[in-house]
Amino acid sequence: MPTKNKVVRLPRRSTGARRLVDLPDPFPMHLGGELQGAEIAYESWGELSPERDNGILLFTGLSPSAHACSSPEDPINGWWEYMIGPGHPIDTRKYFVVCVNSLGSCFGSTGPSSLDPATGEPYHTRFPVLTVEDIARSGRHLARRLGIERLHSVVGASLGGMSALAYAAMFPGEVDRLVSISAALHAAPFAIAVRSLQREIIRSDPAWQQGNYEPGEGPVSGMLMARKLGLLSYRSMDEWRHRFGRDVAPGTDFEENPFGIHFEVESYLDYNSRKFIGGFDANSYLYLSRAMDLFDLANHGRSMNNAVSRLGTKDNLVMGVESDYLFPPFQQQEMADRMRQAGRKVRYHCLPCQHGHDSFLVDSDQFGPVVADFFS
Repeated sequence: MPTKNKVVRLPRRSTGARRLVDLPDPFPMHLGGELQGAEIAYESWGELSPERDNGILLFTGLSPSAHACSSPEDPINGWWEYMIGPGHPIDTRKYFVVCVNSLGSCFGSTGPSSLDPATGEPYHTRFPVLTVEDIARSGRHLARRLGIERLHSVVGASLGGMSALAYAAMFPGEVDRLVSISAALHAAPFAIAVRSLQREIIRSDPAWQQGNYEPGEGPVSGMLMARKLGLLSYRSMDEWRHRFGRDVAPGTDFEENPFGIHFEVESYLDYNSRKFIGGFDANSYLYLSRAMDLFDLANHGRSMNNAVSRLGTKDNLVMGVESDYLFPPFQQQEMADRMRQAGRKVRYHCLPCQHGHDSFLVDSDQFGPVVADFFS
């Protein structure tokens, strides 16, 4: 029988609500290589029950930090503020919610910008190949360090939904419920193509320097263009049409800059992309993006059906969005169908949101009630 682990106490190197735990040293990576002295950042809300049976592990998408919800230690609204908290769909009066910053990210967890203990220099592109499985396994180590040997649920959207699936397949006896939102059993060719072009744009920027740029510097122009392309794939055509139409941005001057920003939609893309690139490391973007392309749940069985049958969860919630063309709804339908064929209990919802792939971040009226019903 596994022994109970002690609850991690707040390390001195933590700031605000963010805490850090050390990964096993060394930490072997799924496709080869290993990390020395690696650590994972997380935030948590609620209290772990005496039976330690109310733990929910939340995996993020590609770009968010572990700050999914505000707290007294960090009162700034989190990226999933409407979903987590007292009386919210994932009710922290009932559940102990832990959000993990993905391995390879740049918000506290070890990633390409972290120092390699062997050299004293940042890993850059010497960081080992990153996979969704590495993210899932680091999350599992975090849960164990918090004293949770069996999770009530694993939850995730987009990359986080893939990570939740990987967790359930890799550790089938350690999780009871799965919530996968706008994710897939593997990436579709269109999504791979979009992310491949984003990575090529970043790597084509001379300031990328083969990944060896100085801290605080890097391929700003490449990241800006890649993020604009990303925003186009995260939202839907209907949203652009209803939100912006052909409205002209204020201050347009054709004489001074005939090819500059003219329409409001151009201004929106530029503003939000510049806001993003100031806080996200380019190499982390490359590694996390590639991890999504590499993921295939079928690798955890001799076929996709075998892999799905390994999940072992008692109940599953699969959600998609009609207007999502990065992770289109046929992928969530396939996931739900295969779960049913494997004898798993599953609830499938395809929501008529107009915000595309990012709907789970903003459409509280449609996502909130479905998640609340699952956790009630």
